[in-house]
Amino acid sequence: MNQTVVMSVVISFVISVLLGPVIIPFLRRLKVGQTVRDDGPQSHLKKSGTPTMGGILILFSVTVTSVLFIRDYPRIAPVLFLTVGFGMVGLMDDYIKVVCRRSMGLTAWQKLLGQLTVTCIFAWYLVNYTDVSLAMKLPGFSDRYLDFGPWNLPVLIFIVLGTANGTNFTDGLDGLAGSVTLMVAVFFSVVAMGTGAGIEPITCAVAGALLGFLLFNVHPAKVFMGDTGSLALGGFVAGCGYMLQMPLYIAIIGVIYLLEVFSVILQVTYFKASGGRRIFRMAPLHHHFELCGWSETRITALFTIITALMCLAALLAVKPG
Repeated sequence: MNQTVVMSVVISFVISVLLGPVIIPFLRRLKVGQTVRDDGPQSHLKKSGTPTMGGILILFSVTVTSVLFIRDYPRIAPVLFLTVGFGMVGLMDDYIKVVCRRSMGLTAWQKLLGQLTVTCIFAWYLVNYTDVSLAMKLPGFSDRYLDFGPWNLPVLIFIVLGTANGTNFTDGLDGLAGSVTLMVAVFFSVVAMGTGAGIEPITCAVAGALLGFLLFNVHPAKVFMGDTGSLALGGFVAGCGYMLQMPLYIAIIGVIYLLEVFSVILQVTYFKASGGRRIFRMAPLHHHFELCGWSETRITALFTIITALMCLAALLAVKPG
């Protein structure tokens, strides 16, 4: 393990830990509190007023750490851009909801437009300023790729937006999105180091930032990451996937994101088609388990363990090329 890897984790972790006691009271004074749905699990009602927008801790830690290494590791630039870009969309949404007291935040179209803009700039940079192909490595093969040709760009947009919003849906329990994405960040760090991809400073920075953030976010959470953090993490996962030419692996290591999204799609579709009937007690999926009597810590532990096992399976599928 080289010095850069260690320093990336340590610097990001320290920044996150030191900022927590400063940012969290500041957010509390601003009354940047979480609004809890009345139709959700009753145990969540006591969370009302807990500061949100804590994703600022993650964003700041990752950005500062990445800037320190970006000169020697220029390939982290597009990943950092996608991470910060999606984080800024989430920050605007959180700000409007909790500071401006507009419960809906950004409209669906405003949020989609922001995400599309960031994604298209990322794709443009990837095609014009890097040697990274949009063709995707097939899991289990060293020299086989899935290439959609002229459809590579629409596929990229679909994968990036799907990943970001899947991460966003996963952020619903104390420590859940952070713990799951920590496993994903470790996976990308191992692959980046093993392949010499040159993005390990940011993958390790995200791991360090999440370790620090989870000190304040595990149950009972003192702060929530909000869309600021969850969308930023989604951008990070998608960005790493494409820089490593491994977006197909996101379906493996990010299976929890996938299940959370599909649970919402299935619930809404079936609800409309059946005239009000439900498949799950509540969507996203983690709320279904809550209403079945599972504790938050148990659900978070299960989803994190599943992600860790899937990351191990994905590592076995990575073949040196």
